[in-house]
Amino acid sequence: MSYTRLLYHIIFRTKYGEQTINNAHADDLYRYIWGIIKNKKGILYRINGMPDHLHLFVQLPPSMNISDFVREVKGGSSKWLMGNPRFPKFRGWASEYAAISYSERDREMIVNYIIRQREHHQTESFQKEITRIFNENGLTEDKVSFFFRDPT
Repeated sequence: MSYTRLLYHIIFRTKYGEQTINNAHADDLYRYIWGIIKNKKGILYRINGMPDHLHLFVQLPPSMNISDFVREVKGGSSKWLMGNPRFPKFRGWASEYAAISYSERDREMIVNYIIRQREHHQTESFQKEITRIFNENGLTEDKVSFFFRDPT
């Protein structure tokens, strides 16, 4: 029998970085995304975010690749958000995302990091956060620029 443990910290932002995920109803969105992940046979360890972006820490089943998984989470949640009157300004997710793999020994650290998003962003902007995470994981500065580009 084969065994896999595919853990990813996934980050994606709203289209144009707009502040459209209101805190009062964010938990409804998180529960909806949790449902998508469960339907895909994934495990959600933690989800949290800010009005302009989300962080997820997930375990994927071996049959699902990361790009298909993110596309389905973003696509399903986007349709739900656009049809939900609690998120009237939501216009979609940006096309780019970050997915960083971690080992089991890092799980608690990443979960705690995601839990403290609101506290964390009182001292660090989203762009600085992404720059730091990319640098810590060997991704170049041009990847940060690409992450924040928006279609014209």
